[in-house]
Amino acid sequence: MDQQQAQNAILDAAPFALFDEWFAEARRHEINDPEAVALATATKDAAPSLRMVLMKDHGADLLGPKGGFVFYTNSHSRKGGELLANPQAAMLFHWKSLRRQVRIEGQIVQVPDHMADTYFASRSRDSQLGAHASDQSAPLASRGEFLARIAKVTAQHLIGAVPRPPHWTGFCLVPDAFEFWMDRPFRLHERRRFERNSAGGWISTLLYP
Repeated sequence: MDQQQAQNAILDAAPFALFDEWFAEARRHEINDPEAVALATATKDAAPSLRMVLMKDHGADLLGPKGGFVFYTNSHSRKGGELLANPQAAMLFHWKSLRRQVRIEGQIVQVPDHMADTYFASRSRDSQLGAHASDQSAPLASRGEFLARIAKVTAQHLIGAVPRPPHWTGFCLVPDAFEFWMDRPFRLHERRRFERNSAGGWISTLLYP
């Protein structure tokens, strides 16, 4: 193995700063939705489920000194109900174009109303109307029924701003751990895990791939 292969490509740095660096590169190279992330939740009895969502905000000081990753959803949906019943979750970003992935694990907190209001107001009007019309995750008799509900909601909001539905809100995953993975030749991949310590800092270690 040459010297370059023996060197660590994933640096022992602040995990949020490292994420920012990787995410900026993903935004330059990933063809579609670099902010797309797999979100794992669980019921209060620990039965898991998984789906893709879009990260809408993140930062080391977002909503407090521990920082976090924000996404929005209908709190009456399956994932919304699970997050309220069992407020812990995990995320996985997979950027195929970069052959990199980032896993994040932590606690869930709901964003304040003013933050949800601001983001909802930034969405397209059609998306706002869809949020009112959709009983997300509930059984649907036909596509026609859904389109009829959208037409009804549209007629109710012909003039003026569309208000945010009270059940439509945001959640923030406050990380307790990060794991960065990078593809390396011959499947000799590189993994580095960061875990938050009792002082609020981070402990970093390499893992076997």
